[in-house]
Amino acid sequence: MLTWDDEVKTSSQNFPQSGPHDGHLRQPHLQPAQADASPAAAPRTAAAAPKSRRVNAVDKRIINGQTDVNQLVPFKYKWAWEKYLATCANHWMPQEINMTRDIALWKDPNGLTEDERRIVRRNLGFFVTADSLAANNIVLGTYRHITAPECRQFLLRQAFEEAIHTHAYQYIVESLGLDEGEIFNAYNEVASIRDKDQFLIPFIDAIMDPGFQTGTPEADQTLLKSLIVFACLMEGLFFYVGFTQILALGRQNKMVGAAEQYQYILRDESMHCNFGIDLINQLKLENPHLWTSEFKDEITALFHQAVELEYRYAEDTMPRGVLGMNASMFKGYLRYIANRRATQIGLEALFPNEENPFPWMSEMIDLKKERNFFETRVIEYQTGGALSWD
Repeated sequence: MLTWDDEVKTSSQNFPQSGPHDGHLRQPHLQPAQADASPAAAPRTAAAAPKSRRVNAVDKRIINGQTDVNQLVPFKYKWAWEKYLATCANHWMPQEINMTRDIALWKDPNGLTEDERRIVRRNLGFFVTADSLAANNIVLGTYRHITAPECRQFLLRQAFEEAIHTHAYQYIVESLGLDEGEIFNAYNEVASIRDKDQFLIPFIDAIMDPGFQTGTPEADQTLLKSLIVFACLMEGLFFYVGFTQILALGRQNKMVGAAEQYQYILRDESMHCNFGIDLINQLKLENPHLWTSEFKDEITALFHQAVELEYRYAEDTMPRGVLGMNASMFKGYLRYIANRRATQIGLEALFPNEENPFPWMSEMIDLKKERNFFETRVIEYQTGGALSWD
């Protein structure tokens, strides 16, 4: 069984925590490994690639690579391919989950307290758009700037999983008969949700701008910052108050269908975070000049801001104690998670000596596809060779 400490381990590579400081960040500068790349070079297409030269794995780069992005092999980043295969093995769909008990409980006037209902509504209000933001960030931004085809393969799968997650939240909303206008507009109308989304959107906009290209230290740092925000702060921090709340309901045999879907989503997002951290560390390894003291200070400030925003969300979603939890418990929890995310990318722990007040959350990550955790029905998939096409 995975423990929290196993949740987001980086690959077998030992990535450096810092690199030499390039004191001329304002001037376009290419590292020796990038000597054959023009400062604003776009990923090489099949048509543009020299036909007389085959791809050599050693020439691949996470960004600013000049090898053909259409040629998956030979592998250089085997860890990315292995993570892609792992996500495929965990495939699931929302309709697999039986929502009958949730529907009956929600319709029962005495089934849930008002505080518990507030948690469900607020959760769905944030998540129905959060995974769409994540998908947009991948499809319209990150994917076109990453030049390692193994990593692109994972990103394609990740984008599909974000669509499944959005589908899952919509499935819960529809099953419970919630006001769709209220839930889907929460990111505009609920301050604690709007503030988190407004924190994220500039980092999407920066890299999906059609005029944005990597190849200069400034642009490469912009992309690196966006990767850190989405892997460590969105998927690695902003989701965890909501995950904990809904899974706590499931542990009390309430909203078990929704809780099972959240557990599958937690497993997926843990793998996304895992991949993102490996990607960040590999990019740092290949471009150590980006990891300056000024850049690290900027990232540290973003971590502090994200912890504060998520804590405000905890206060808004649970103004009183509920499910054996209260908002103040989440302050320590968020600081604990922030410490882990920071150290995983080579920063110092931001809040020393914080401990995890919800150790049971670690167990939730170790969900097997066939496991019937909340006693709801899971439909098994057939393999391609077993399908009948009649």
